[in-house]
Amino acid sequence: MNIIMGKNAVTEAIKGGRTINIIYLLDSHKQSDFAKTCEANASVKYVSGKFLQTFGDKHGGVVAEVKEYATVPLEHVVQKNQNKEHVALIMLDGLEDPHNLGAILRTADATKMDAIIIPKHRSVKLNATVAKVSTGAIEYVDVVEVVNLSQTIDVLKKAGYWVIGLEADGKVFYHQQDYIGKIVVVLGSEGRGISRLVKEKCDFLVKIPMYGHITSLNVSVSAALIFYEIIRSRGI
Repeated sequence: MNIIMGKNAVTEAIKGGRTINIIYLLDSHKQSDFAKTCEANASVKYVSGKFLQTFGDKHGGVVAEVKEYATVPLEHVVQKNQNKEHVALIMLDGLEDPHNLGAILRTADATKMDAIIIPKHRSVKLNATVAKVSTGAIEYVDVVEVVNLSQTIDVLKKAGYWVIGLEADGKVFYHQQDYIGKIVVVLGSEGRGISRLVKEKCDFLVKIPMYGHITSLNVSVSAALIFYEIIRSRGI
């Protein structure tokens, strides 16, 4: 079982049809409309704030035990999108902060990105923090977990995808890039960037202009810029 916290995350878990084992709700919320929604969809136990505090500081008055978040196979994503003219898959190389993954999922849902790809090892997993920060977007965005990112790129290239990496030494600015068709956008960790083998597989490297003293942005901010540029360039 996974733990999720906060009204938004629990609400979206209910909407998304996720199996919920039990919902722990603050006593003072017993007469609320939210409590009625919870009672209609799961077993609810009313508890003290002290009890909820055992799950963490940012429980927001509600904690739910839900079925573990499942990833989807790469083959499923490729087949699901094979007849679409435009597809955008987001590959995260070495992302370790659950807050960043949650924020990226939230923006990916807002911009209708088609899937997030993460490595099985040396990467953040889908967990309670990711779910809460995503404000429920985790319920709607396909997440693919793969053993080897480099080999995954090879598979996607054979399926007709172009690979675009975001790096400080990119050849063009991100808003000058063509995002038409089927693409994979690779985002690296803030500290190390994209790993060498994955970078060598990229067809294009783009960068974000930096005009101040700091040389990089938080990866979730960079992701948001790219995602909205993708939909802007496609006239959405």
